[in-house]
Amino acid sequence: MGSIATQAMGEFIGTLVLIVLGDGVCAAVNLNKSKAQGSDWVVIALGWGLAVTMGAYVGGMMGPAHLNPAVTIGFAVVGLTKWAAVVPFIIAQMLGAIVGAIIVWLAYLPHWKATEDQDAILGTFATEPAIRSLGANFITELIGTAVLVLGLASFGHGSMADGLNPLVAGSLIVSIGLSLGGPTGYAINPARDLGPRLAHAMLPIANKGGNDWGYSWVPVAGPLVGGIIGALVFAVLPL
Repeated sequence: MGSIATQAMGEFIGTLVLIVLGDGVCAAVNLNKSKAQGSDWVVIALGWGLAVTMGAYVGGMMGPAHLNPAVTIGFAVVGLTKWAAVVPFIIAQMLGAIVGAIIVWLAYLPHWKATEDQDAILGTFATEPAIRSLGANFITELIGTAVLVLGLASFGHGSMADGLNPLVAGSLIVSIGLSLGGPTGYAINPARDLGPRLAHAMLPIANKGGNDWGYSWVPVAGPLVGGIIGALVFAVLPL
């Protein structure tokens, strides 16, 4: 792989693609007069899985394509990523997530004005729990991210044909979404939630409401803790 700067550029571009396609499917399902409005959770889970696959293909040309601070930190804790790369990667991931969310806003520009549901608008950018219970929501995000990082670390340990890894990673995202996404909308990625939430706060989005900062720590802290736990579980496996 190239320098840390080159790899960080891969994290930026890959995360941007991830959010364009991931938040894009949320916009398609949530916003009024979208041709996909009202499509079910399966569409969102598949959309996010494909978003991760494409983001990983694009970002993977330049680096490891973590696209997720929880993955970066978890991998660093167990020696799968250099600590010197952690801060540049996370900055790049956050910036990519913000820019990706701005692109989604532009792609659906007329639909914000046509949508009066403020929760639907915020839910296009950031996650919201089905039942608001911050402790339980934290645990859900922790578990989902632990499964994610354990899976990704396991994929890297095994032997795969060239180009297959992003497809398998995308299928893992679909699986987590279908199985564990119901309670919180499965952020499992601090950049995926916080970056677009910041974009929602900054952009002149028609009909938008608040940013729900009171919940915003959950999809950041839960994934960070879960990512470390998933990595540590991988590290103690008798491989």
